[in-house]
Amino acid sequence: MDHILLILVIFSPVLSLALLIYYKISSNYASDPNLPPGKMGLPLIGESIELLLTGRRGHPEKFLNDRMEKYSSKIFKTWIFGEPMAVVCGATGNKFLFSNENKLVTSWWPDSVNKIFPSSEQTSSKEEAIKMRKMESNIFKPEALQRYIGMMDTIAQTHFESNDPNHVAKFADPFNALAAGIFTVPINLPGTPFRRGINAAKTIRKELMAIIKQRKMDLADKKATPNQDILSHMLLATDENGQYTNELNVADKILGFLIGGHDTVTAAIVFIVKYLAELPNIRNEVYKEQMEIVGSKKEGELLNWEDIQKMKYSWNVACEVMRLTPPLQGAFREAITDFTFAGFSVPKGWKLHWNVNSTHRNPECFPNPEKFDPRRFEGNGATPYTFVPFGGGPRMCPAKEYARLEILVFMHNISKRFKWEKILSDEKTIVDPFPMPAEGLPIRLLPH
Repeated sequence: MDHILLILVIFSPVLSLALLIYYKISSNYASDPNLPPGKMGLPLIGESIELLLTGRRGHPEKFLNDRMEKYSSKIFKTWIFGEPMAVVCGATGNKFLFSNENKLVTSWWPDSVNKIFPSSEQTSSKEEAIKMRKMESNIFKPEALQRYIGMMDTIAQTHFESNDPNHVAKFADPFNALAAGIFTVPINLPGTPFRRGINAAKTIRKELMAIIKQRKMDLADKKATPNQDILSHMLLATDENGQYTNELNVADKILGFLIGGHDTVTAAIVFIVKYLAELPNIRNEVYKEQMEIVGSKKEGELLNWEDIQKMKYSWNVACEVMRLTPPLQGAFREAITDFTFAGFSVPKGWKLHWNVNSTHRNPECFPNPEKFDPRRFEGNGATPYTFVPFGGGPRMCPAKEYARLEILVFMHNISKRFKWEKILSDEKTIVDPFPMPAEGLPIRLLPH
């Protein structure tokens, strides 16, 4: 080890400085006897590679479960994404973090996110979060959501009747590369996932900038309306000084919405299709529920809010899918003051992580957790802070209800048209960072 460090000092001064900082930080933390149990891993990268590899091997919960078993079921320490980090576990840990937002902790994302979304480094994240939450509350309020249902149904029907795989493929590859580059070791070298993510973001941002410029002209010419969609809202919003948001910032925000809203819902829908292919008895129950709705409607009548409320069993199925294969593995926070949790100290500045698998696959939260059972969500549903695919507390996903509509409209349209079966019986699941079947889940559609 000494020889390696000597070589690095001679040939890479920048890396050497980073290593010295790492050793200084880690030795300072090691001197605190009340830190959570755990290990920091390799210099600089810590345990990031092991975390990422367990996901790409299809078992993201392994990183968590191994350490919960070895160190503590409530909290353990590690070093991932270039930061010392405390991982809080279980319903108690979720409740603690969600209840202490802006009191003990605040939102935080890895440095790779800031590099891929450069405008995020130019503004205060807290101020931006407040502005975005206010805007989101208008876009996702109940009366707005009810208007979206017919639009979603129309789009779904059009897609099933005239799909355009070439157009989808054009954007699928850069979006996949961008998603994979967000949560990775931020090494900006050719061929790395991080570099591919940066390049993909540039490609998509260029397309978005063209759309933004066109929308600004349409707004000026009254061809678009201020309340048309989130893009119009963002272009017309001003700060306390009356200044409009610059185009790069708008593009990055839209890009963030697309990644956060598209990839997560896509993952949920893909695995709904997968589980229903594997469980024809469950699929038949979904079919019966959806056909009752079809039978209650006139020819050509679109879905409405009342129809969505009737899809109780279908939504229970979707929840059970998201329990077993959550679209997002969790999120991060930063300690804004020293505090203790479960008897251990968490220093100010440390990062924290909560992970869905600490409850979703925990037999204390969900008995016989590997069994697919939609009945878990009947009545009052899951115990609070155990089922958290959308997070919780003040930072719960504001588009949760919007996502529910998208998922249920899709389930309605595919169920009334087809039965289906998997072509590959033992296809592997990869999490990078969103779950996805390794071969794209090829299926055989069988019209009713």
